[in-house]
Amino acid sequence: MNKTANNLAELIGDTPLVKIASLSQLTGCDIYVKCEFLNPGGSVKDRAALQMVTDAIDSGKLKPGMTIVEGTAGNTGIGLAIVAKSLGYDLEVVMPKGQTKEKEQMIELHGAKLHLVDAVPFSNPAHFYHTARTMAENNPKYWWADQFENLSNSKAHFTYTGPEIYQQTQKDIDVFVSVAGTGGTLGGISKYLKSQNTDIKTVAVDPDGSGILNYLAQGKHIASEGGSFTEGIGIMRLVENFKQAKIDYAVNLPDQDIVTVANYVRKHDALVLGSSSALNVTAALFSAIQFGPTNGGEKQTIVTIACDLGERSISKLYNEEFLASKNIDINKQSIEQLIEKYLANTESLKKVDFSA
Repeated sequence: MNKTANNLAELIGDTPLVKIASLSQLTGCDIYVKCEFLNPGGSVKDRAALQMVTDAIDSGKLKPGMTIVEGTAGNTGIGLAIVAKSLGYDLEVVMPKGQTKEKEQMIELHGAKLHLVDAVPFSNPAHFYHTARTMAENNPKYWWADQFENLSNSKAHFTYTGPEIYQQTQKDIDVFVSVAGTGGTLGGISKYLKSQNTDIKTVAVDPDGSGILNYLAQGKHIASEGGSFTEGIGIMRLVENFKQAKIDYAVNLPDQDIVTVANYVRKHDALVLGSSSALNVTAALFSAIQFGPTNGGEKQTIVTIACDLGERSISKLYNEEFLASKNIDINKQSIEQLIEKYLANTESLKKVDFSA
């Protein structure tokens, strides 16, 4: 451990895998999470932030003295704040209201200027995405990161995260599971893993209220019923980074299941997950049950992403008062009841063939 760095941006990447012992024992599979919360900005979005900025500098689009601007639900803003400060740039972040206060605070603590806007549909010009784009279009000294369409996002995961996972599992991985926000993580990692072994299964997981599963199964972005307290997850349009993905299966899982799994691994594995990470781990559990020994299959090695720090979800995922307002009871179902439900609920897993 002799690594030294000149700034925080140089510490991004090379995160470890950790086995979730409790869920692995319950399912007879090896379930791992890649600890992206160990990046300096506390999330997987640090990788995309660094790649987007360095590529823009190398191409000449981002010049000294310019300001970076981006619309984000939070974690990309934190990652960009660290990268911008490390490399000598200012940053302005446009963020929809209603995200956790912890994310708002971290963006400002890392030196970025935060603009909060109303949470509105994408079709509304006041949407955070359009607001950031317009700011950049109206000021030649601004560079817009555009994380949804900027392919440097998925490039970061094709070039680094995917190879790390493949080597860390000694090239023995059966299933990769991931949510999609911009689609960069899912797109880059799945594309790399499939380039190494086409038999590796990719499972895309969607929260309630998102339209990814319906798009993958039916070709239309139709929102599933209900809504979710997960932040920045689910897309209602096809973006360039998501187009990079190679997906075999898709599943929609409700917030109640996320809460059950998050509290179980917190108590048994000392693993405090953020809401996106908890959705990933819940889908990894679901995949282990569907593909593994409990359903007549063989032992599987399943990898997913621990997207960010669990501390950023304290005010929602681990707040009983907030959960009650969403009609979620932390004592409603045990992990054993959840497993029984997943064993009986085989129709939830949709076979798809997405390779744009």
